[in-house]
Amino acid sequence: MAAAALAHASAAADARLIVPLDLPSADEARAMVEALGPTVSFYKVGLELFAGGEGMALARELKARGKQVFLDWKLHDIGTTVQRAAAVLAQSGCDFLTVHGEPQVMASAVRGRGSSSLKILAVTVLTSLNDADLEEMGYAETSRALVERRIHQAIAAGCDGVIASPHEAALARSLGGRDFLVVTPGVRPEWSAKNDQARAATPLEALKAGASHIVCGRPITAANDPQAAALRVAAEMAKAG
Repeated sequence: MAAAALAHASAAADARLIVPLDLPSADEARAMVEALGPTVSFYKVGLELFAGGEGMALARELKARGKQVFLDWKLHDIGTTVQRAAAVLAQSGCDFLTVHGEPQVMASAVRGRGSSSLKILAVTVLTSLNDADLEEMGYAETSRALVERRIHQAIAAGCDGVIASPHEAALARSLGGRDFLVVTPGVRPEWSAKNDQARAATPLEALKAGASHIVCGRPITAANDPQAAALRVAAEMAKAG
């Protein structure tokens, strides 16, 4: 990339954009990071790389390169186990960690991270689920009602924010206040397919609704030119201010 283009790409990086490295291997994830270069500063490392045994090593590499890292592990276990796991992960220097939005789980993760800078985010309702899915799972509430209840519980537990669909971002912002983290997966630009996201929205819509960060994956990582796609998403995000 020419120097002028590199400078432009670096300037266009938006720390509110989180790109998930949902790839089969750490080597493929590293190649994606190289392809994106300075256009992305925040990455999500999820269960696929965790299951392959390379997730934490990659997370540490990214931190060493000055990137922000979101550990999307969705911890869900008895309180003692979650607390101990959060304490270990707090030592990694990573930035965000997800846990399931159940009161005991959330409170245990908050205790575990202690005074570290690790932010604990509660998963409200997965963006692949709709009201019919929740009914099948045994919930009497709508997705919005369940998200609202879990936001209240996350705040009470001392969480730093929540994972919620773009359609509940405004609700999370109103309940959590100005500094509450509202991370929205299921973000799909108008020019991309929704894939398996049942409650998707565009980057601009998500930010205007109150999201602090958006997670945008396949529109970027599956593009023929990931860097150009990331710049396109960042340009749309810039319209929200």
